[in-house]
Amino acid sequence: MLIKRHRGWEIAEREATPEALFLDRRAVLAAGGFGLMAAGIPRIARAEDADPSASLYPAKANPKFTIDRPVTPEAINLHYNNFYEYSTDKDLADAAQQLKTRPWTVQFDGLVEAPKTVDIDDLLKAMTLEERLYRHRCVEAWSMTVPWTGFPLAALVAYAKPLSGAKYVRMETFMNADMAPGQNQPFYPWPYVEGLTMAEATNELAFMVTGAYGKPLPKQMGAPIRLHTPWKYGFKSVKSIVKISFVEEQPLNFWQQLQSSEYGFWANVNPEVPHPRWSQATETVIGTNDRIPTKLFNGYGEFVAGLYKGMESEPLYM
Repeated sequence: MLIKRHRGWEIAEREATPEALFLDRRAVLAAGGFGLMAAGIPRIARAEDADPSASLYPAKANPKFTIDRPVTPEAINLHYNNFYEYSTDKDLADAAQQLKTRPWTVQFDGLVEAPKTVDIDDLLKAMTLEERLYRHRCVEAWSMTVPWTGFPLAALVAYAKPLSGAKYVRMETFMNADMAPGQNQPFYPWPYVEGLTMAEATNELAFMVTGAYGKPLPKQMGAPIRLHTPWKYGFKSVKSIVKISFVEEQPLNFWQQLQSSEYGFWANVNPEVPHPRWSQATETVIGTNDRIPTKLFNGYGEFVAGLYKGMESEPLYM
């Protein structure tokens, strides 16, 4: 008798996005009531085809990072995003096409051997891209499964050559209200900032994303480069990064600045600790609307639980 032992991040096939959603265009348009505009897909695809890094995709899949759950259909994911620089609505794909991803540079500064500014395409040439299938859990209590392409954040840390005094990695999104109308809203503390400890940043799960679904990253998903930390709530995964600083003091992130009573630095997925305004015990799977139990660290505890030893009394979602 064959017994299959599921790893910590895997879920049962019955909880997965149905195959029909991949094949039935009408089902995709109707799924979840997301208002998907079919006419928008070809235009977005053409924008991706123009990306000068397109020849790097698809990248080889890393078999270590796969799960027993089909990916969320690309057509749904293209129209279900958080990117407040463009809109507080989920279907912001059209608005996000204002984002100009070339030329694009990433600045490395702070406690490093030598500060530098690198063109995104030169940075991509210095890295080895791979595809990883990760679960994505939003603090709003919904989830997806996404085939990200990119490279380990640990490789980027090594590339930057931080000094021994660096305890945190601070990441910052672009600031340009002319191409991001949401940045004209004065009550948001722009630009978007996030941070990790050096131990988190060099953990094997932490991933710098430059593509998805075998293509360059769409603009609405945070092109041309973003972070993904699958054991944390999605707001930690800062998009469209232009600056990476190695610092001694813990960075104050965007949501801490906006609402410190509800959001903090750690943002680790914890079903036992509710958000002040809703439960985190379960999550809605985008594409099926199924409600499933949420797992501590989004099911990745075997990789990351050791990072937080001795911190059990802290509300890790904060």
